[in-house]
Amino acid sequence: MIHFLLFLILAVLCWPLALIALVLFPLIWLLLLPFRVLGLAIGGVFELIGALFYLPARILRGILG
Repeated sequence: MIHFLLFLILAVLCWPLALIALVLFPLIWLLLLPFRVLGLAIGGVFELIGALFYLPARILRGILG
């Protein structure tokens, strides 16, 4: 909601800049999308490595506890 209000203020103060922002925002979002996907993949790999690292301790806790 705050982004929309800021856009309206920008549209009132400088409407050409608001139109440029309206056109460029989806393009920039599309350009950054592969980096978000890469970040998700790297986060998943780190979680997998962490799970493999703690697996022996969880197995011992299950056997002894």
